Amino acid sequence: MLRKAAEDVRYLVNRGYPKESAARFVSDHYRLPEEQRFVLSRIVVAAQTSKLRRKKAVRAEALKGMDVIVDGYNVLISVESLLGGRPVYRCDDGFLRDTRGIFRSYETSDLTAPALQEILNLLASSNPASVAILLDQQISMSGRLADLIREMMATIGLPGTARTARDVDRQLKSSRAIVATADGNVIDATEHIIDIPREIARRRGSPVEII
Repeated sequence: MLRKAAEDVRYLVNRGYPKESAARFVSDHYRLPEEQRFVLSRIVVAAQTSKLRRKKAVRAEALKGMDVIVDGYNVLISVESLLGGRPVYRCDDGFLRDTRGIFRSYETSDLTAPALQEILNLLASSNPASVAILLDQQISMSGRLADLIREMMATIGLPGTARTARDVDRQLKSSRAIVATADGNVIDATEHIIDIPREIARRRGSPVEII
């Protein structure tokens, strides 16, 4: 049912219909539950937009000697989902996204440290010039999480820092560094993107959902 619904939404958005309206119309038609409605809104991307985004994607090898800026919570939550066996979807634009929908109510868990270690190890193995990990200041305990990340970076010799900011999206969009995110709005506004969860999934052989 979800696969058929996704095909219908793709048909509509590729003919100019707004994705939000198309997804709502199709979800109502199939009487999809809330979780599947959210999946549709995440995975379907218009063909032209998908083509442009795929051209911006770089592999981990491209980070050598480059500055990297990381959309902290966006990347962390998806990697936690991978490690925890939660559904992670390869979307039409090629980027991995999860559907936990917990961004503003995020709390650390037993998966946080292992997920951070996976992220930092991948970055360190790519030999970037520097890494800046940005965390939304509005989310509780972001300062402590930034402290932990800086300690972990120092331990493995990864150059750079982690810090909080109130305007993470704006800083990502205006950066000239390679940006690590799966946020569509940020991808559309930047030049080069690294999908860290997808790189980790490849290396671990983690299963991802394709609809």
